Amino acid sequence: MHQLLALTALLMLSPSLLANDSDRLREANFPERVHQAQATLELKNQAVLTYLWVDVYAAAFYSEPQIDPRQALQERHSKRLTLYYFRDIDREDVIEAAWITLRRQQPDSLLAKLRYELDALHASFRDIRAGDRYSLDYHPQSGLQLIRNGARLFTSKDPQLATAYLAIWLAPQGLSDELRSQLLAEDRPEESRP
Repeated sequence: MHQLLALTALLMLSPSLLANDSDRLREANFPERVHQAQATLELKNQAVLTYLWVDVYAAAFYSEPQIDPRQALQERHSKRLTLYYFRDIDREDVIEAAWITLRRQQPDSLLAKLRYELDALHASFRDIRAGDRYSLDYHPQSGLQLIRNGARLFTSKDPQLATAYLAIWLAPQGLSDELRSQLLAEDRPEESRP
């Protein structure tokens, strides 16, 4: 009984725990279009990742206007994945989660080949603060960029790195199959529209 009262009090004191996805997506405020140096991308889908009843981040997936989200996963297409964080997260926790997922998804031989680039990418990470916006931006000619709050932190021309790292969110056995399905859906749900 005491646990139920404590949980009820916690929920009443923390309205952000009760926010629905529509509220969270409005907070994230993803634009309908983003511009890369070589392309304009349009918002395909957006979703909220919730872990143990806590909203962690909102994610938005962008690709070229005439390309559906699943087609955009091919290397020849420009794309962007943006995460807007609702919580503070230590960079080491992010790196650990990335490695766990990469090891689950990718063969050891590929991870060994990409190790130097993965370590460089992870070295560019900072502790995440609520309100931070991270983007993984890929264009076939310019490669992969990690952008934090508008500042470029990392660049790589290796398309295999881009494919492997975006797979953390966009391929089977990633961080969340539900998030992946929402981001790659062909028909954008009404509640995910800005």
